[in-house]
Amino acid sequence: MAFRRLVMQIKPQVVHSYSFYTNFPAWWGTLGTNAIAIGAVRSDFDWAKNGTGPLLGRLSARWPRRQIFNSFAAADYARNLRSVFAPRDCFVVRNGLDLDQFPIVPPPASGRTLILGVGSLISVKRWDRMLAAAVELKRRGLNFFIRIAGNGPLRGPLQEEARHLGIADRVELLGHRDDIPDLLAGATFLVHTSDSEGCPNVVMEAMACGRAVVATGVGDVPDIVEDGKTGFVVRRGDHAMLVERMATLITHRDLCRRMGEAGRNKAEHEFGLDRLVSDTFVAYRSAGWVG
Repeated sequence: MAFRRLVMQIKPQVVHSYSFYTNFPAWWGTLGTNAIAIGAVRSDFDWAKNGTGPLLGRLSARWPRRQIFNSFAAADYARNLRSVFAPRDCFVVRNGLDLDQFPIVPPPASGRTLILGVGSLISVKRWDRMLAAAVELKRRGLNFFIRIAGNGPLRGPLQEEARHLGIADRVELLGHRDDIPDLLAGATFLVHTSDSEGCPNVVMEAMACGRAVVATGVGDVPDIVEDGKTGFVVRRGDHAMLVERMATLITHRDLCRRMGEAGRNKAEHEFGLDRLVSDTFVAYRSAGWVG
């Protein structure tokens, strides 16, 4: 009710929901006004709907009828749904970065390999895969250290698992950090092991910092990361391949450097804020905005 009063007061031309769970309130707040309501899906569509609850999840999946996705994979999935609880029009605006915030620092050419993971410590991120890979990499005698930045309910269990697996000397859980660009600049490469994604910011941020990426092929990762050029895309659940790709980057520093340079080049051409703004306005105009 408070939001609806705000809409009536300021009379916006567009009301763009910030995240999936505010989609239905954004739509309801514009009823009877000239404002155009646009929803948002910032991750996998089913994951967002199910995580928002059985009632609000369904309502926010259908209303507003026009929704902006940050992932082509998620938008294609929603377009093909045979359900009333889906948007009518799906636009795609991928995430953007302020590239000036990400320094271009060549990865270390020698010494211990520092591997970085970034994300919430929740089950969907599958940090257990990172720990399992660390066991095999340590068994091979490779010189590496893993740092995981992020907080969440699994921090304690992951620390205990690392001790149980005998890799507590190779893994550090950093907790919440606000200096991700600095962490990336100090890392050799990034590993992302998630089970579900939309358009993962950290993968783009790593490429903006000139870092190679090893990531599971979920969401838009296969489009963001050019397999064999800016990093490696690994099939979800393929433990052996994840280990091999990480081992390759640990032992081939020059490949890390070349992939990082290619990643930065792609980031400069595709990940900037100007593209984010222009794509957003294209979606607004397609929805009927004439500003």
